[in-house]
Amino acid sequence: MPPISQITPISPNPAEALRAQMPALANKTYFNYGGQGPLPEASLQAISASWRTIQELGPFTSAVWPFIDQETSRVRRALAALCGVAPHRLALTENVSSGCVLPLWGLPWQPGDELLIGDCEHPGVVAACRELGRRQGLELAVLPVQQLCRNTPAAQLEAAVLESLERSLSPRTRLVALSHLLWNTGSLMPIAAVAARLGQHPRTPWLLVDAAQSLGSIPAAEAAQAADIYAFTGHKWCCGPEGLGGVALSERLLQQAQPTLIGWRSLRNESVAGSAWHGDARRFEVATSCVPLCSGLATSLELLAAAGSEGERLQRIQARSHQLWHGLQAIPGASTLLPEPPPAGLVSFTLEGVNHQPVDTAAAVQQLGEQAIWIRRLDDPDCLRACTHITTTEPELDALLDGLNQVSAGIRTLPS
Repeated sequence: MPPISQITPISPNPAEALRAQMPALANKTYFNYGGQGPLPEASLQAISASWRTIQELGPFTSAVWPFIDQETSRVRRALAALCGVAPHRLALTENVSSGCVLPLWGLPWQPGDELLIGDCEHPGVVAACRELGRRQGLELAVLPVQQLCRNTPAAQLEAAVLESLERSLSPRTRLVALSHLLWNTGSLMPIAAVAARLGQHPRTPWLLVDAAQSLGSIPAAEAAQAADIYAFTGHKWCCGPEGLGGVALSERLLQQAQPTLIGWRSLRNESVAGSAWHGDARRFEVATSCVPLCSGLATSLELLAAAGSEGERLQRIQARSHQLWHGLQAIPGASTLLPEPPPAGLVSFTLEGVNHQPVDTAAAVQQLGEQAIWIRRLDDPDCLRACTHITTTEPELDALLDGLNQVSAGIRTLPS
């Protein structure tokens, strides 16, 4: 990722047209892009038009297959391009969890193999690893990164993470699970450097990367090219419909892993049960899925591209998240998880109220919601998180900071 100073300047309002297309932003102050991004009107129309085309052609006729292939290929190519990989390395999935789990469970495990899991990973990935360990007789170990993120300047974080990795690796390590952009602290992990270190390990462990917060938020290609499993969704920072994501897989994983949840789309010849698996990432696709979602996500990706390059969009995301981070420093009792402005759009923080007592995070979310200001709380660590995207405006930041000031001061404001 280039330094901000090297990114070409962009016009003041490159995302105005995109924001105007998002009905969800018309009546609320929204900071939950890391949970789900608003769907643009053009994407919603593309989904509806795709449904209609399928019905007009006939949902199961020879006339409909070229259209289905066109739309699935369209989104596959777009996602593969964002990941910097060839389309044959890209499987379409429902979400991040299926993108992680389906290839993970298809790897050739041996009893006693060790899974090294970062301590900031999402519970869904951790739960899948635990159940895999139970079934296959694997050991689980923890890669500490959370406290490093909270105490280490960004310029030193890569070295600190690699030192932690070095201490945590063992002769039995067979896989490392580490997100690209941590969903709780908002820190950027040095995925390419981690992959390079794993390449020096005697067992060359696989690298699984949860990319839920990265694709559509930050340039992803370097990390996606380095990982064995790089799983993401389209419904967060890409502002696509829920129910469609993807996973970029390494060439060695395609050689070593077998499908786990199996259906006709896993087969080279879908009509023959004894057919061989697809030789590419499609072996991890299962069965019938919702084609109109492909039309919707492809449209959202095109709208984002029209709003600027990945670097330009990141610059705008950072401009807003940095404003928010600095604004939080001025609120009595507010404490950001990161010691300096975040590398992307996730801003996590805690609040103290009167008498320096911690503010109940669930109550804070509810109070802000009564003012149509939407952020979320996290469990580990117990904190609040607000996300800025290219569609975030300065008035929205002002409204959030004012609302947090009221929460911290114990002031209740009736909804307008």
